[in-house]
Amino acid sequence: MRTPFLFVILAGMVALAGNILAAEVILDSMDVLSFTPPKEKARAELVEGKNGKAIKFSFDKGASGAFVLGRIKGSADWDTAAGLSFWVKGDGSNHLGGLELIWNNDYAQRYACAFPIDSTEWKKIMVPWRDLLPETSQAGIKPLDPKNGNAPSKLGSLNFGKWWYWRDYEANSYSIDDIALEPTIELDTDEYLPKGPPLERVLAKLKAGKPITVVTMGDSLTDYSHNSNRKTNWPTMLKTQIKEKYGSEVTIVNPALGGTELRQNLVLIPRWVSTNPEPDLVTVCFGGNDWASGMRGEAFYATQKDAIARIRRATHGKSDVLIVTTCPSVENWDTVIELAGACRKAAKEMNAGLADTYAAFHTEGNTDKARLFADDKVHLGMAGQTLFAKTVVDAIEKDGKN
Repeated sequence: MRTPFLFVILAGMVALAGNILAAEVILDSMDVLSFTPPKEKARAELVEGKNGKAIKFSFDKGASGAFVLGRIKGSADWDTAAGLSFWVKGDGSNHLGGLELIWNNDYAQRYACAFPIDSTEWKKIMVPWRDLLPETSQAGIKPLDPKNGNAPSKLGSLNFGKWWYWRDYEANSYSIDDIALEPTIELDTDEYLPKGPPLERVLAKLKAGKPITVVTMGDSLTDYSHNSNRKTNWPTMLKTQIKEKYGSEVTIVNPALGGTELRQNLVLIPRWVSTNPEPDLVTVCFGGNDWASGMRGEAFYATQKDAIARIRRATHGKSDVLIVTTCPSVENWDTVIELAGACRKAAKEMNAGLADTYAAFHTEGNTDKARLFADDKVHLGMAGQTLFAKTVVDAIEKDGKN
């Protein structure tokens, strides 16, 4: 009788000494109304849960930057945990729910993730630390990592809601139960690195005249709704140029959002993956807003690498990835050179395709850069959009060959 008893005691002492999280720890059972809604646009109410009660969060149409605020804060246990979990019951829509935490009481260092609410049955959501993404380009903000990044123990203000950059302001609701700290979470550790040329698969389909689907992640240079892109835009030109060169039909899926940064669009990857889980090609074009928000070379290099890895994991390695270097503007003709360099470095290291629009614009605009841009000298004019699309088509050909 003594031996098992002593073994249990010793095991407990070892766990305490190493501060090891041995089992799931419930942080909030959601059995009481522990979240505070804003004065308008969002509500919180107790409903029947997965276990006991749950809290239902409802967001009105037009809710932007609306959060329901919680009281959960990090502790030392968080640094030995794998991440968080919670149960969600959605409203059956194709919208997303949003989780956000503030690091070290600094609202410029926010971490967020998006999760589906399309099921009206209870589903468990696992959120490893790596899937809580920085939302800003604030200097010093790092990935969550107890050893090499920002410590999860300094997280606080666990909230549900969404910021302006989501650009999805339709009414939706979802219920949350049993927010917990998880000791282990199974991770997809496959890097899905192409064994051959990075764009070999998409080029092979084009040369065979097969249809392809292209997801164009980006900011206002890519966003259809921006004034400069409403009559003509480079994704539509890309479609035309590919049709003329290869004879292939191209379906463009354009999740680009004007005014946004790369990290914010990584949070929203689940949005386009839900309807297009395995596109043939994903293009990534950012930098202007990132630079304005404080992003610089080394941090952008790390973020670009992270983007490539996340896209590959999200599509289970089925999609080729093409990085587009940060495009200059008339006023910032040479300023963003370090961001362009970061794109090149990340693409090379991760064996991704590279469309060097920075170099192409400097070549074509050497004597008259303004002709490539719209009147605001930032966004693309007809000549700039044509050149942009051609640079992407040329990159597919270049980076698809053995």
